[in-house]
This record gives sequence, C-alpha cells and structure tokens, in this order.
Amino acid sequence: MKRYINMALLYAVFAMAGGVFYREFTKFNDFASKTTLSVIHTHYFLLGMAFFLLLLLLEKNFSFTSAKTGRILVLYHIGLNLTAVMLGVRGVAQVLGLGFSSGMNGAISGIAGTGHISLGVSIVLLLIEIKHSIPAAQR
Repeated sequence: MKRYINMALLYAVFAMAGGVFYREFTKFNDFASKTTLSVIHTHYFLLGMAFFLLLLLLEKNFSFTSAKTGRILVLYHIGLNLTAVMLGVRGVAQVLGLGFSSGMNGAISGIAGTGHISLGVSIVLLLIEIKHSIPAAQR
C-alpha cells in the first residue's frame, strides 16, 4: 500500500509541475491560445494521483496486489508518462509556433496514441486482477 501512496504523491508533484510549466511558459511567450500543455496537469492529477489513491483503497479492501500487478503497473507508468511527454512536445511546439511536417505530426500523434493504448490495456488488466481477488461469494 505504501507504493500506491508514494506513486500518488509523485504524480501529484508531476501534475503541479506541469500546471506551473504551462502557466509560466505560455505567459513568458505571450501565448493566449489553446495548447495541449494545459492538459498535462489534469492527466497527471486524474490518471496519476487519483488513480493510485483509488488503487490504495482497493488494495486495502481486496488485497489484489501480486507480482503480475507490478508488471501491469509498469505498463501503466510507461503509458501515462509517454502520453504526458508527447502532450508536452506538441504543446511546446504550439507555443513556440514551430510547424511540423505531416510525418512529424503523425509520429507525435502515433507515440501519444501508443501511450493511450498502453494506459487502456493496463487499466483493463488491473480491473481483471481486482475482479479475481474478490471472493466468489461477493461477486
């Protein structure tokens, strides 16, 4: 359970750092339009901090954590951070007015999509792990 609260704390710090970076970077560059930098903050708060706080509560109630859970969470961390990094890359380019070629634009979208797919797969696998840890009489 300590690992889950530590991850929630780490992602809360990432979320706050992402929010501060978004605010200060756009202000420094006099940028007032929409940018994907604005969603790094919420991705880390919800998919990072809130997610791991929920896992903490579920672990307390169902004791579902196993070696397999650890491997699934590695996939989750990779997916979340890959997604956030690509949001940052696209957002910085938007603020600086860098134009991407269609190939580069597709590559950034593809990498971010891979991160989202990793998140989705790992969430489903974690839900299956949790489901199997609930006693049959309670299902």
